[in-house]
Amino acid sequence: MRITHLVFISLALLLSGAAFAFVPPFGLTSTSGLTSSVLPMSSSSAAVSCSETSLPPEETLDALLAVAIEASKLAGDIIIGNKSGAEVTKTKANPKDLLTEIDPLCEKTIREAVAKSFPDHDFLGEEDVPAGAEASQAAIQSKLDNAKSDYLWVVDPIDGTSNFVHGMPLNCPSVACAYKGEVVVAVIHDPHHEETFSATKGRGSFLNGERIRVGEQSTIGDAIVAMGSPPAEESMKMSLKALPVLMPKCRTIRMIGSAAIMLAWVANGRLTAYWEYDLSSWDVAAGSLLIEEAGGAMTDLQNNRWTLTTRKICGSNGGNVHREILASLDEAGVS
Repeated sequence: MRITHLVFISLALLLSGAAFAFVPPFGLTSTSGLTSSVLPMSSSSAAVSCSETSLPPEETLDALLAVAIEASKLAGDIIIGNKSGAEVTKTKANPKDLLTEIDPLCEKTIREAVAKSFPDHDFLGEEDVPAGAEASQAAIQSKLDNAKSDYLWVVDPIDGTSNFVHGMPLNCPSVACAYKGEVVVAVIHDPHHEETFSATKGRGSFLNGERIRVGEQSTIGDAIVAMGSPPAEESMKMSLKALPVLMPKCRTIRMIGSAAIMLAWVANGRLTAYWEYDLSSWDVAAGSLLIEEAGGAMTDLQNNRWTLTTRKICGSNGGNVHREILASLDEAGVS
């Protein structure tokens, strides 16, 4: 996920008189048009999960998680070694979509760590795919339609590249492993703050080994809602349309610049919800499992449960908050 903030935030403030706050580097009742194939869970309910018979053996899950953590930390070490910033080697889909020499190096490191333990597993990394939404959608669809293995690793080597380029410590690797199209292991490792978020299907979500849960907010008025400052023109327009509707309703809006971090923060309750108009599978795969295993809901903007091919996303603590956010987006004409 490549994000530039300042111009977008200025435009957003012009559209709304509501209070807006940006995170510093540290630190329905009725819903027209929405389907009901997924009822977002309350923060106290169990996450949606596969039946046990559809999961890999327990020992395999253990091994997958261990490799995902190891690979994430190896990439994290590279990020920390270059934490003061990195030179942009080229832009991708547009001038805001950045690539550094560190991105492919981190991806190569993760790929090699996976291949060492699981040479037969398939792998999809962001840096292997041409720029743009159509290419990324085609890439994940091709992997699912022409599966070489039951296992597919879906990886963003540095989520939050714009932050990384400017030396802001809000970027990280995002590593997920899917089994027969369903994410079963997820790791988001924040090397700047030594925080390793992990989840295994049916076992819960954890931060540095301690169990985490989504927030307990029950109404949108108490919710801290995160969203993106997307580089693509259509996504930017949809985000700008949403701001004047969402801002007066929620406690505050946050734009952090890393989908992986925002999803992880929903999972442990720092954020109540995060929505985005268009994201690729590697941006969301790990975070989706973290949220579901932490008791939250992960859907598209029509309230259908998230899958690897979903691009419009909303992850939250579930229940009323989730429904109210989707209703607000529908009210704003975001579809």
